[in-house]
Amino acid sequence: MSVLIVDLARHERIKCDLRLLGTSLAQISRELGVSISSVSTVSQGYRRSKRIQKAIAVQLGTSPEVLWPERYQTDGGKAK
Repeated sequence: MSVLIVDLARHERIKCDLRLLGTSLAQISRELGVSISSVSTVSQGYRRSKRIQKAIAVQLGTSPEVLWPERYQTDGGKAK
């Protein structure tokens, strides 16, 4: 089992980048039909959700693997 890494600086960068693009974590939460706290806790690193990670990444024009590389580390080609 991998350890969750909380990165509040990354969370703030994500929020800032979303604002620069004219959107927000709140908008993503509305689009997904989940609470803002769910989206925030995933962005901060307290929880994982592939669905939420993907939605954030899509809005930022990147991939979840780029935003949270530690969540997608591979060992011999297998995700941890």
